[in-house]
Amino acid sequence: MQKTAYVYVPTPSKTNLEVGLARGLWGWRSATLDRADSRPAVQSLAAGDLLVLGHKGPNSRVAPGGWDGASLRRVVIGEVTRPLFTAHEPVWADDDYPERIGMDVLEDISPAEGVTLGRGAMEALRLSANKQGAAVLEPGVVEVTRFVESLPPVISGSDTGSIDHDGETSAATTVLRRRERAKMRRARFGNATQLTCALCGRTLPSRFVRAAHIKRRSASSQVERLMLANIIPACLMGCDELFEHGHIYVDHSGTIRASPKAQETADLAAMAARLADKPVAGLTMEQEPFFAWHRHQIAEQV
Repeated sequence: MQKTAYVYVPTPSKTNLEVGLARGLWGWRSATLDRADSRPAVQSLAAGDLLVLGHKGPNSRVAPGGWDGASLRRVVIGEVTRPLFTAHEPVWADDDYPERIGMDVLEDISPAEGVTLGRGAMEALRLSANKQGAAVLEPGVVEVTRFVESLPPVISGSDTGSIDHDGETSAATTVLRRRERAKMRRARFGNATQLTCALCGRTLPSRFVRAAHIKRRSASSQVERLMLANIIPACLMGCDELFEHGHIYVDHSGTIRASPKAQETADLAAMAARLADKPVAGLTMEQEPFFAWHRHQIAEQV
């Protein structure tokens, strides 16, 4: 059965968090695992299990259950790729943190309004915060709630999950974890710490670049979902969303075009226009059927 371990990362450790995510690693001091009796929990984690990192939460010196409904500034959901091992290769500037685990980031959630997890997960993070960042196991699905200001009265679902509206100030969505995504990302991009977006051409830390399906995952067959030709690196600086919703598309020649959908607002049109007429980086012949599907079905272009 899949396990999920929760680790709280305090505010002063922001730099360590960024370094760890860039390197696909998380680490602890040996004394932390021993003193907090956390070693058995970490040792039990195998490849495919989940490691959830919570960052910037409230005061942890509260009674059990005191974090129910509390918000975090950032939640990172990772898949374990290498079980606990010991290494002294310099990674973090302030300490060795020799007790290490390898991971791939599945979700990196940091809305400005805050995010919270389910009751059990929040209690696990509170305990971790009081144990100097030791890992705490908690069974169950990782459920994420974003707090969003000024939502419209009606919210429609998307093809990648479901959204339930609750009043005017909050919404909840369950993160649907796709096991093949991490494997596809590793196969397509390896362990690169920097990736170049195929659409805008910007080179960014890999955590800012998504392994995006050209033909939507929900519309793809099982075979198509696993085809590397159906994956492009698309950055989270706007390109992934513009492509996902058909505001831009790729024509028969491999050139990016702005679609009429981008005319919804002037700013949206300007964003799409900045990408228009650029060639897609690394385009292959095998990708054209997927781009053709996106052209017709999402961008609604012939």
